[in-house]
Amino acid sequence: MKGAILGDIVGSRFEGKSAVAGKLQMKLASAGKIAGRILPPNKTTDFTLLTPECHFTDDTVLTVAVADAILHQKDYGETIKDYALRYPDAGYGGTFRKWMRDELEEEYRSWGNGSAMRVSPVGWLFNDLETVLAQAKASAVPTHGHPEGVKGAQAIAAAIFLARRGGGKEDIRRYITDTFGYNLRRTIEEIRPEYVFDVSCQGSVPEAIIAFLDSKNLVDGIRLAVSLGGDTDTQAAMAGCIGEAFYGPVAPALEEVMNAFLPNDLIGVIGAFDRTLQVG
Repeated sequence: MKGAILGDIVGSRFEGKSAVAGKLQMKLASAGKIAGRILPPNKTTDFTLLTPECHFTDDTVLTVAVADAILHQKDYGETIKDYALRYPDAGYGGTFRKWMRDELEEEYRSWGNGSAMRVSPVGWLFNDLETVLAQAKASAVPTHGHPEGVKGAQAIAAAIFLARRGGGKEDIRRYITDTFGYNLRRTIEEIRPEYVFDVSCQGSVPEAIIAFLDSKNLVDGIRLAVSLGGDTDTQAAMAGCIGEAFYGPVAPALEEVMNAFLPNDLIGVIGAFDRTLQVG
């Protein structure tokens, strides 16, 4: 779970910037001001990991909400809504804001990646794959009942479960491909040049998993996810949570810096989550 939170905070300051920079550079290129196609500023892994511009977003808030729901056997939807109302300015989408305020009249069946960004506690707190898939679906459906929204959450949770149980990268790649149909036989280098902002599960979950598969360590996976541009906080959160399960915990010194961005109530739930894992 901490890998998701770290990825969210790292990616927060870059979200959407690649699209703006890319349009400007294409205009300059067409006017003959620059030669060739230059990658936007954040289409790189060479950046300072954490700066004062970073902040936690809805990815962190709702990840903690899912953890709290599991730890205290609370309803997923009610707990997610409660946390969203506590942190109303964390960066939610328009339809989600209506839902959390009970202003949404129609059924909420999003195919967006909000279900996948918050699901990491499921992959840690349940101990068989069938239950992980069922609980991932349960955590998604209050807001992301579309089949793609459910599938995205299940894919991330399953990858975490397999990674923490000792599965190799090829095992994870094969399972996710066979079960969910995502194309994971690409590389970040191949994807990056033409990748654009995409909040759908089908357009961001596979890419985040590939960032993990291409990575050398937890932080490298977060950097690779951010380097795609687009929905950088969520992509980095998804890559980071799998990376933590595969490579091991966030380094203590890095966690200390990460916690400086978080309020005490969120840190308290994270601590309870850690204690539960140690007992289990």
